[in-house]
Amino acid sequence: MPKVSVLITVTGHDQPGVTSALFEVLSRHKVELLNVEQVVIRGRLTLGVLVAGPVEVAGGPKLRDEVTAAIHGVGLDVTIEGSDSMPVMRDPSTHSIVVLGRPITAEAFGVVAREAAALGVNIDFIRGVSDYPVTGLELRVSVPPGAAYGQLQSALARVAVEENVDIALEDYSLSRRAKRLIVFDVDSTLIQGEVIEMLADRVGAHAAVAEITEAAMRGELDFTESLNRRVATLAGLPAEVLEEVGEQIELTPGARTTIRTLRRLGYHCGIVSGGFRQVIEPLAHELAMDFVAANVLEIKDGKLTGRVTGPIIDRPGKAKALRDFAQQAGVPMDQTVAVGDGANDIDMLAAAGLGVAFNAKPALREVADASLSHPYLDTVLFILGITRGEIEAADAVDGMVRRVEIPD
Repeated sequence: MPKVSVLITVTGHDQPGVTSALFEVLSRHKVELLNVEQVVIRGRLTLGVLVAGPVEVAGGPKLRDEVTAAIHGVGLDVTIEGSDSMPVMRDPSTHSIVVLGRPITAEAFGVVAREAAALGVNIDFIRGVSDYPVTGLELRVSVPPGAAYGQLQSALARVAVEENVDIALEDYSLSRRAKRLIVFDVDSTLIQGEVIEMLADRVGAHAAVAEITEAAMRGELDFTESLNRRVATLAGLPAEVLEEVGEQIELTPGARTTIRTLRRLGYHCGIVSGGFRQVIEPLAHELAMDFVAANVLEIKDGKLTGRVTGPIIDRPGKAKALRDFAQQAGVPMDQTVAVGDGANDIDMLAAAGLGVAFNAKPALREVADASLSHPYLDTVLFILGITRGEIEAADAVDGMVRRVEIPD
């Protein structure tokens, strides 16, 4: 007996009993259920139900009349249309686009949509992922094969700058949800400021050290050379100053939320720093980090010698540390994430499955998979597909939900 498929679309004010009323009718007619999709935005419901059955049943006036009466009876609207050519399940999206802003203007989002359409990119699905500390929207899109991906990448990078929003373009596949190891640079990423400059303050060398740091982070100066020059200014500093500076460290806003959430998801978390182990190790212990790689200051007779000892954690050293951590954790490199801000993070971000530039220098932004410009580390979570609602629902279980007022 020939079958037809019918798409039933219900719209109106969401309320209990709508789905029940519809399926009470459908069950009487013994139709086959092919697919159901529903979305509720600010209390407005759109419910799509695809069913199939014999022509005289699914395509007949009795089913149409009874469905219409049932839905009108609960105060909503309904349309019913034949859908013989509609696939039961559409092909999965190829990529996701995450747009973050404070705010995201309608104009900015319109430009994103226009650039996508111009390249033949279809927007399959849109959802909100955050309302705090930034607004976040995720678009799942289908990108045509060929050159469209590279063109879309370039277009979105330009739009991000012109419209003052952050935009991340990623594959939408199982690999996006399979990340298992994340490592963070420390200075100006996991924490606010630079530890070496805090130490230099104690010897009156802040300005000179800050100038060297900036040059190194821009990629204008070899990191090892810059490290040795900066550490040399600390010669003679009492070792107890390291603990004092460690106690003054301030985490980047959202850092605790980020680590707490990722640990709930089973991530291994690590620190890879060109800074100093004696200063950051207590912080790593407090945050329950699984791995730490950092430089070690040489101490003799209770004072800094102005030298480092052991392997230098420089640009290639950071990438090596990431690979070592992945091997120890048994995690493939394509399931790793690296977050950093300076030129010495380039190799590490390039080696990671997902490299995230956080308030970064141009040299790093150019090679990163995603670039974030807002000063909240938890925006990394939205790039990973985690929503603010999911974060706060988990925090609520532990009584930890807390929002701090952010000035406009």
